[in-house]
Amino acid sequence: MNWIQNLQKAIQYIESHLTDDIKIDDVAAQIHTSSTHFQMIFHIVMGITIGEYIRNRRLSLAAQDLLQPDSRIIGIAMRYHYSTPESFSKAFTRFHGVSPSKVQQTKQQCKQFAPLCIHITVQGGFEMSHTFADDILFLNWIEIQKDKKLSSLEAYNRLVNWASQARRQNPGVFDALSEWILDDSQWSEEKLAENEQILMHGVLARFKEQNAKLREYLKELEPSGVVNQAVFKALNRFDDELSGQTHDERLQETVAKIFADFSTMRKRSVREKIAGHVKESIHMNDLGYINYLKDCDASVQWTLFMPRKAESQQKGFKVDSFEYKTMPAMRFIGREGDDTTETIEGRKALFNTLDKMDAHKSGFDHDILLMHHYGRGVDIEPWHGFWGRFMKPYTPVPEGFVYWDFVPDNSNTPYLTFRSQFALATFAGDADAMHKRKGYDSDAMYDVTRNIILGQSVTIPYPEIYWTAEVFLDGYDKPGTAYMFSVALD
Repeated sequence: MNWIQNLQKAIQYIESHLTDDIKIDDVAAQIHTSSTHFQMIFHIVMGITIGEYIRNRRLSLAAQDLLQPDSRIIGIAMRYHYSTPESFSKAFTRFHGVSPSKVQQTKQQCKQFAPLCIHITVQGGFEMSHTFADDILFLNWIEIQKDKKLSSLEAYNRLVNWASQARRQNPGVFDALSEWILDDSQWSEEKLAENEQILMHGVLARFKEQNAKLREYLKELEPSGVVNQAVFKALNRFDDELSGQTHDERLQETVAKIFADFSTMRKRSVREKIAGHVKESIHMNDLGYINYLKDCDASVQWTLFMPRKAESQQKGFKVDSFEYKTMPAMRFIGREGDDTTETIEGRKALFNTLDKMDAHKSGFDHDILLMHHYGRGVDIEPWHGFWGRFMKPYTPVPEGFVYWDFVPDNSNTPYLTFRSQFALATFAGDADAMHKRKGYDSDAMYDVTRNIILGQSVTIPYPEIYWTAEVFLDGYDKPGTAYMFSVALD
């Protein structure tokens, strides 16, 4: 074990000279070996190069120094042998994800790279939280199963509560995972083996293990009738993705490659397809493998807690009926909401025009307020509302009106075309309660309809062909009492 002792001695020398101008030849001389041999052994055993180790330790200590009163960035840069404050700031920001000046101002805690210590296995380095797996809110099975006297409903409610918490925490971790995959500095040849452990074994394998346990536990609870059956559909889809069988044909070849040979992740083009986008994407073609894992994780959670949430949101009203419909091709004809359509008289003139087009009725002939974002995310394009009706396809459009085509399949067209697949919910009760906005993402009817869909693990085709509509079953001059929500039915 002499080589272990020699490496530990070298680490101790480095730790004692981190503020000095360390030369690798000087470190190698401490253990009486050549610089070339020392660097090779260090890299094999530690998993990082000697240069990376020194840099990581200096930047870790620099973060602590910045938290001290009266610290000066230029002084810290010189202490750790950066030629300029600018070069130090660039290296610090790349390593910690935050600038030195911000750490000084906010006293923000940074990640720590601890001194390596060899006890047959290597310890130290990055905190485990920075491998992402421990940042994800996985099920705590000891906590879930600790009380054997719980009823099936009480046991199921523990899963519901976990799902609600995980929905708040996990999306940010997936976004951080995408950012990490897109960070070129994290994907050097030396880091590939470690990164494979982080992604394939730390994240994907942990989710597969959780899904298997969750499915088994739900099967035990299933005879009691408390389990939402949609959760099994969500788990199956998640397991497909975790096994590399992605449903997106664009990504299938790339995902298969990284499962067969992780070294392909060295290529930026591969990592872009795996990472996808951190923010809401404008196009489905921008979505990556991690985006789909994020969505699958959310789907499992939604099927657990959304049914209860949708029920609790029905205050002063209730869902009278709920169904999924696929209509033949239709054309919506109407006008965008403006000062004119804000008044009953203005809407009357609009619908009088449509009343004269009886020969073109679609079969879904209610007055509606169609809403969409022109196929973009809500953070990119505000919603637009259009008063009108669904007509037969190819219906002539009156002057001054606009139209949108709806088709039952996934037809590709050079213009924005929506699907005529939707959920239709009708409501009974207090109309004011149905339209209440406070405490809801949009209003009560929108939220309840959406949450029922999510709880049933049905896909909402957001953002490209996403649309909703308030339906005025008793006409435009009465309150809307039904809601349409776009879905993608299998």
